[in-house]
Amino acid sequence: MVLQKREGNEDVTGESKNFVDILLEIQKENKAGFPIHKDNIKAVILDMFAAGTDTTYSFLGWAMAELIRQPRVMQKLQNEVRGTANTKSLITEKDLDIMPYFKAVMKETVSLHPPLPLLVARESTQDVKIQDYDIAAGTITFINVWAIGTDPMFWDEPEVFRPERFVNSSIDFEGHDFQLIPFGAGRRGCPGILFALITNELVIANLVNRFDWALPDNEMGEDLDMTEWSGVIIHKSVPLLAVATPT
Repeated sequence: MVLQKREGNEDVTGESKNFVDILLEIQKENKAGFPIHKDNIKAVILDMFAAGTDTTYSFLGWAMAELIRQPRVMQKLQNEVRGTANTKSLITEKDLDIMPYFKAVMKETVSLHPPLPLLVARESTQDVKIQDYDIAAGTITFINVWAIGTDPMFWDEPEVFRPERFVNSSIDFEGHDFQLIPFGAGRRGCPGILFALITNELVIANLVNRFDWALPDNEMGEDLDMTEWSGVIIHKSVPLLAVATPT
């Protein structure tokens, strides 16, 4: 139904295009270099809903919980974001790359609270030896991203939320640095990494820009329950409840 409606809309241009419009444009103009059928577009949309909603909800919850729990970090972040926004009402995608502390907060959040504690399973295609471990062909393997992000071999005080560790650091989470691979790495890395990053970053940036945040009933940040509920995706056991005050 959605595809039929968008296919009949020839007036959609520029920034008014949504995700479906872009997919239909790629199909119509053969921009991919190979045929894209309607079933392919449906599958991509399903993937975006299935893989991009619960993980985003998890990330946003952990990020806001850590910021509310750490007033110093929240204040420093708000100063940077509001200074960048200046008189604008909204932070845009163009603003994200000129806020180094904001980027550090995003990296620290996904390092300490990766939405997926285990990356999607892989199968070894041949016998291989990694350090002292022999892995036979056909072995199903999982990468424990949560363990890597809290490994004291790689991080000083890994369970302390301290974004400063990423300031002036070249480490990114796009698969180049294996101590931080929440989206995987290589050709089998998450295909939605850019979409996920921009979505999460824009939401957090605008939340801290437009509102001041506190816990209800004068609860102190250090008392916030940060217990994890582990499953395919890691959520807070107790959902975050916060009070937003417009600035």
